[in-house]
Amino acid sequence: MEKTRRRGTGRPREFDADEALGRALLVFWEKGYEGASLANLTEAMGISTASMYATFGNKEQLFRKALERYEQGPSAYVVSALAAPTALEVARGLLLGTVRTTTCPDQPHGCLGVQAALATGDAGREIRALLSDWRNNGHALLRERFQRAVEEGDLPPGTDAGLLARYVHVLQGGIAVEAASGVSGEELRALADAALRHWPAV
Repeated sequence: MEKTRRRGTGRPREFDADEALGRALLVFWEKGYEGASLANLTEAMGISTASMYATFGNKEQLFRKALERYEQGPSAYVVSALAAPTALEVARGLLLGTVRTTTCPDQPHGCLGVQAALATGDAGREIRALLSDWRNNGHALLRERFQRAVEEGDLPPGTDAGLLARYVHVLQGGIAVEAASGVSGEELRALADAALRHWPAV
């Protein structure tokens, strides 16, 4: 666990950089990239602006680190879902994982990637590009997994793996938006079940 010394007047203090990053993640998740001000971030992290810059870099660099934390923590279900033995189980794991993550009562509702991508000003341009690449990478991984399912006979011959991957991604994004709007996990799980009811059968 990384400890960082914070210098200032009086007695030097230390803060837990990992814990501070976790708190910054929650601020970005709740408020989006543009909505999260430096004051919001440093207050939640319990550090000064100078300490934030010294430890994490600027706001954009802090967000990039927070996104990595998100991938390793709340969004880690994606890796296990992609490793499922069948394409249907992959899709189910992704959709139900999205429901769990976006409706968990102990964290902000919705998806960090969706919330942060709502940035509209020039200051958010690099973050929009980052998140676009992040989503495109996720789609590419899912397309490759579904293409392998076609080649292995788990999906019907001629299945458009890219289109099927896009379908699942759109559902994930829709679930995240609905969750952020207050739709319950129970209702979203029912939606995921309905969406998979007509999954391509061999």
